[in-house]
Amino acid sequence: MHKQTIVVALGGNALLKRSEPMTAETQRKNVRIAARALAPIAMEHNLVLAHGNGPQVGLLALQAAAYTEVEPYPLDVLGAQTEGMIGYMIEQELGNLLPFEKPLATVLTMVEVDPADPAFEDPTKFVGPTYSKRDADRLHKAKGWVFKKDGAHWRRVVASPEPKRIFELNPIRWLIEKGTVVVCAGGGGIPTAYLPDGTRTLVGAEAVIDKDFATALLARELGADLFVMATDADGVYLEWGKLTQQLLERVTADEIESYDFPAGSMGPKVEAAVRFVRATGKRAAIGNLDDIERIVAGEAGTSVVP
Repeated sequence: MHKQTIVVALGGNALLKRSEPMTAETQRKNVRIAARALAPIAMEHNLVLAHGNGPQVGLLALQAAAYTEVEPYPLDVLGAQTEGMIGYMIEQELGNLLPFEKPLATVLTMVEVDPADPAFEDPTKFVGPTYSKRDADRLHKAKGWVFKKDGAHWRRVVASPEPKRIFELNPIRWLIEKGTVVVCAGGGGIPTAYLPDGTRTLVGAEAVIDKDFATALLARELGADLFVMATDADGVYLEWGKLTQQLLERVTADEIESYDFPAGSMGPKVEAAVRFVRATGKRAAIGNLDDIERIVAGEAGTSVVP
């Protein structure tokens, strides 16, 4: 069997399902389930894993808010913390299933964003806990944070700029060449920008990069054979939630792009799949983590093809 390089983006639900308590035990239990699904792929192919980190960053922000002696850490630092924490759990749980000699590594991944990206003028990505209108106004005055309504409450919103470059691409390539399972670009990567003063000085950016867009860029740059977005849905549906709902099983990039999908759920995944397919001429797939072996074989989920 031909050994492929497969890049898998694990949805946040693979680590923490909606309404579950945000404990370390809960996350480890979910990572253990994910590892069981992924271990057979890691044995047959070169496996590169990315993951979400939204709930984890939100929890760290809540914990930071409880300790007022120091300013809360910025989002790039929280992103780095979650990459380490989640990468550690994934490495350990996969390591418990794979042969001892199969190497695993987590790479803290900086992803370049443009400080002039229009996204910084219009923050849209919800982060952290919910607030009352009064507390949101107070924080806006004190810290300059931007808030938008999320249901009945207010939540902080931050920019979600386009990923431009993955700085650790070469080390990731070298690890893959040695047969390592690599965990990288967690949470869309650590948002990093060059100061606009021409000094080539790197600084963190107060932003959250879309995980699927960052992983599509990673898969493209690595020359991956297959890019999979593993989520809690078994594929992409037309008329989702209606009696007429219909699973798209195999669809071209042009065709799937002609449909409308919600920006808050399937929209970015479809867009990321289209970007990868157009750039590489290879297949992208969206489906349930439990079906990952069948998705790789092209027998489950939604396959987006040239």
